[in-house]
Amino acid sequence: MKIVFMGTPEYAAEALEALISAGHEVVAVVTQPDKARGRSRVLLPPPVKTCALKYGIPVLQPRRIRKPEAVAELKQYPADVYVVAAFGQILSQEILDIPPRGCLNIHASLLPGYRGASPIQHVILGGEKKTGITIMQMDAGIDTGGILYQKEIPIRDDDNYETLHDKLAALGGQAITEALTLLEQGKLIPRKQQENLSSYAPLIGREMGELDFTQGAADLDRRIRAMIPWPGAYTSYQGKQLKIWRAEPVFSVNTFGRSPGEILSADKNFVTVAAGEGALRIYELQLEGRKRMTAHDFLLGVRMQPGEVLGCIEKE
Repeated sequence: MKIVFMGTPEYAAEALEALISAGHEVVAVVTQPDKARGRSRVLLPPPVKTCALKYGIPVLQPRRIRKPEAVAELKQYPADVYVVAAFGQILSQEILDIPPRGCLNIHASLLPGYRGASPIQHVILGGEKKTGITIMQMDAGIDTGGILYQKEIPIRDDDNYETLHDKLAALGGQAITEALTLLEQGKLIPRKQQENLSSYAPLIGREMGELDFTQGAADLDRRIRAMIPWPGAYTSYQGKQLKIWRAEPVFSVNTFGRSPGEILSADKNFVTVAAGEGALRIYELQLEGRKRMTAHDFLLGVRMQPGEVLGCIEKE
């Protein structure tokens, strides 16, 4: 099939690679403009652009895809279908109506659950046991179109955003190639989403990484895993930000009479902190101004004491 592909991050680049490998003709790629990164503010291309250029595919980078000049440029590349994956801009109805077979979105959740910009983080935060990919017929709403095809995978207790992202990126490539085969055969029939089962996964902000130790240990563990690598889960210790990179909830530790966030023990292998329910056993952490370390290495230079409280604002 002739495809116009729209996407930006690595998650989308994997799907683009899968489409090319499957023999589809990608006539053009639409992605976000290059961004300045790092201290030197060097302009770097999105992963999808890098992939497209490797195969000699024309790349369009409109700042606003809905503007008339951008739509006119898009129409210069006739295609059977548009495939969209984490593009980062909302398509107008005019654009949705261009390809004869419509616009298909590769969404990283089992719709109608977790519509929105950050489904991977939110399925971890929500304590879900499974997630997956939905190939959806796009409409004017936000992830509200008909469901065409789904593939699911389990969520492991130790999955974090990075590991789950990589699994879903690979699964997205599989799902879209399988869905397009069925589309060519006339076997894909949109299934209306059940609105009563819908939920929303809003964009992750930096403030969502802050840990509230009055929550249960299981909730804290999920937040830590969901926020890797950005914004990172954090609290404070002795007036400095403390990021927590790897931990696990434990319920065999006696926390009676202890304050949420109180350090229960700090031995050579881990730091144990009281939570609203249970305790959090911390294995990797990072104090502001220092690098990420195992608890063992961290405690060689920082003498945490039982009774100190994480997140406590020190009085002057």
